[in-house]
Amino acid sequence: MQKKNPIRPNIVDPLTRENTNINVGDYIPPIDIELVDEDYLEITIFPKGFGSENNNALKMALPAEGIEGVKEFVVESVLKAKGKPCPPTVIGVGIGGTSDLCLKLGKKALLGKVGERNPDPQLAKLEQEILDEINASGIGPMGLGGKTTTLDVKILKAHTHTAGLPVGVCVQCWADRHATGRIYDE
Repeated sequence: MQKKNPIRPNIVDPLTRENTNINVGDYIPPIDIELVDEDYLEITIFPKGFGSENNNALKMALPAEGIEGVKEFVVESVLKAKGKPCPPTVIGVGIGGTSDLCLKLGKKALLGKVGERNPDPQLAKLEQEILDEINASGIGPMGLGGKTTTLDVKILKAHTHTAGLPVGVCVQCWADRHATGRIYDE
């Protein structure tokens, strides 16, 4: 007996475009494991549509570009997307690390609670400045104009090599779906 898949099958081979029809394939779904000293296993499910995923961006900035360069790149990336990611969006930004790590941090930042600022005052200020600048663009919901293009900007950072300033921008659509559960050994 074949089980019915309740989710539209979207996973294909990147070269042949052959659909697996089961929403899994090589390295998909991506699974990220983070070891922590806790008495539970925490699992987060984070489905993300490709309308927003197609608008993610990476810049291997030069250290001389500094905070202003980071801000400019994030805002430019979101404004370039216009209505494609189905705004109002949530923007996750990863700063530092390596090319792959800053994008991973940007995606992880999307799990932060909308409306809550970063506990680091410097990052909180940067989040608010970027949010204000994006919303001043007038792109608005679904790209049809208005004051709310982005619901929030969330930033995570990692230390990096002195010669680099990687910046990853991860865009999430208005749906912003994710759920977390914990399994205890009891």
